Amino acid sequence: MAESRLALSLALSDNENTRPLLDGVVKAQGVDLFPTAVHPSEMFWRQLKFGDFDVSEMSMSSLTIATSQGPTPWVALPVFTSREFFHLRILVRADAGIAAPADLRGKRVGVPEYQQTAAIWGRGVLQHEFGVHAREIEWFMERTPDKSHGGSTAFAPPAGVTVNQIPATTNIGEMLVRGELDATLLYLTNPNLVDRSRINFSNDARVKPLFPDRAAEARRYYGKTGIYQINHTVVVRRSLLERHPWLALNLYSAFAAARAEVVNRARVGLRAFDELGMVDQATRDALARDPMIYGVKANRPVLETISQYVHEQGLTARRVALEELFAPSTMDL
Repeated sequence: MAESRLALSLALSDNENTRPLLDGVVKAQGVDLFPTAVHPSEMFWRQLKFGDFDVSEMSMSSLTIATSQGPTPWVALPVFTSREFFHLRILVRADAGIAAPADLRGKRVGVPEYQQTAAIWGRGVLQHEFGVHAREIEWFMERTPDKSHGGSTAFAPPAGVTVNQIPATTNIGEMLVRGELDATLLYLTNPNLVDRSRINFSNDARVKPLFPDRAAEARRYYGKTGIYQINHTVVVRRSLLERHPWLALNLYSAFAAARAEVVNRARVGLRAFDELGMVDQATRDALARDPMIYGVKANRPVLETISQYVHEQGLTARRVALEELFAPSTMDL
């Protein structure tokens, strides 16, 4: 008798790479997916603390930290739904005397959560590109233990690093306004159950980007390192893969099809402009190689770098191998 289709709960952030799955435009073979759109801050907290969903996006850093401590309930697929140059997110008070990364030494810097992937990328770039070590900064963390990813992975401040807990009665935004913080490594205002900041600094002269020409710094960094920083992967409940080993590749294929849908739409949208000579070569090259490509092989240097950064920043006792994170059947993708 043929095995019935699996019914799985699915949690994804709502972005262009995941929308074809959230909307049901792309489906997985042998699986009925019941999707929920959840902000990543809340999604990862719910997965790490309660295991709410069968399949979801997951913080690369929190998964790495949890895996370093022993087997987790989760197995990753080499699907990377969120990437960015996260050091470009650093904001500073205009009156704090911070004109360059080196000026962050000795300053009070906020971060939603010390162990989150975006923060690890930011500190990694500060250290390796600009010589500024986390020990030289006084950190202030917004998320409280009961609403943090680190609350489920036994987070403790790394040796030699000062991490202060921001009281639950305030947040990074309010502390920046009052001059109690000089900068923030990452600033999140999206409504969710975890993050508390709500002040919008988009057109506020009191706060400015550390890198005023973000595009120039992105070109410099990518040209030097070739790294497009990975933030999220996708995880599946381990017990499901143990019972249904075929599930890993079926789900991966669905995520890859969703990404292909996005890329194809972009290519079709640009075709008329390209025929008129209105698209530059850099854009053609980016679309030809897909900077958001999935799979272990194409992303191994980036994945090895985030594993290195998690370890060297004192958040794991050892460097976690990629084979410990990803489903064996996906390692050759």
